Amino acid sequence: MATSGTATFNMDFTEIAEEAWERAGREMRSGYDLRTARRSMNLLTIEWVNRGLNLWTIEEGSVDLTEGTYQYTLEADTIDLLEHVIRTNSGNTSTQSDLTINRIGVSDYSSIPNKLTKGRPIQMWVDRLRDAPVLNIWPVPDKSNTYVIRYWRIRRIQDAGSGVETADMNYRFLPCLVAGLAYNIALKIPEFMDRVPMLKTVYEESFALAAAEDREKTSDYYRPRIGSI
Repeated sequence: MATSGTATFNMDFTEIAEEAWERAGREMRSGYDLRTARRSMNLLTIEWVNRGLNLWTIEEGSVDLTEGTYQYTLEADTIDLLEHVIRTNSGNTSTQSDLTINRIGVSDYSSIPNKLTKGRPIQMWVDRLRDAPVLNIWPVPDKSNTYVIRYWRIRRIQDAGSGVETADMNYRFLPCLVAGLAYNIALKIPEFMDRVPMLKTVYEESFALAAAEDREKTSDYYRPRIGSI
């Protein structure tokens, strides 16, 4: 039996909204129905950020450090940093090296007596400001080396766009997105309130399935214990 030979199914925002409205209890009828669905979808993706890590939103980035400068602003859509290193002699194939730079909290950073001390940076405080996170580096970079902060960040999920644009997420989350949007739409419509418990259950089950799959898969390493206990 012949198959399609493709695996490219996706949904644009209008299709997502239509499916969600139908699950909530009726078809989408007006431009306002589309607008309120877009608003609910944006709130839903913000909720996902608060639930934890979404692997497709991890991006690698870098900041070139400048002598005497201790503050560096990250991209505005950065939620937080997962990992980070300081690279010395960047671009030199024989001497380039990625070294540990420890992340500290505001209490530890505030207790540093001289925040203008120069040297190779070994610590940083990430100030998660409203508009964009700011890196505070210590010691302040000196001129003895070429320093680059390499990091892996979690970015925000992009907003729901126009009706013909697809959602900014892995395809595995489309069932969860539709289920969550249907639940959130039903919360706003009085005649749908009797469907809310069922829609919430479907949403939570769909999210749990997608989140369980959206995790890093790494090999386990077991260190043998040699000698007597």
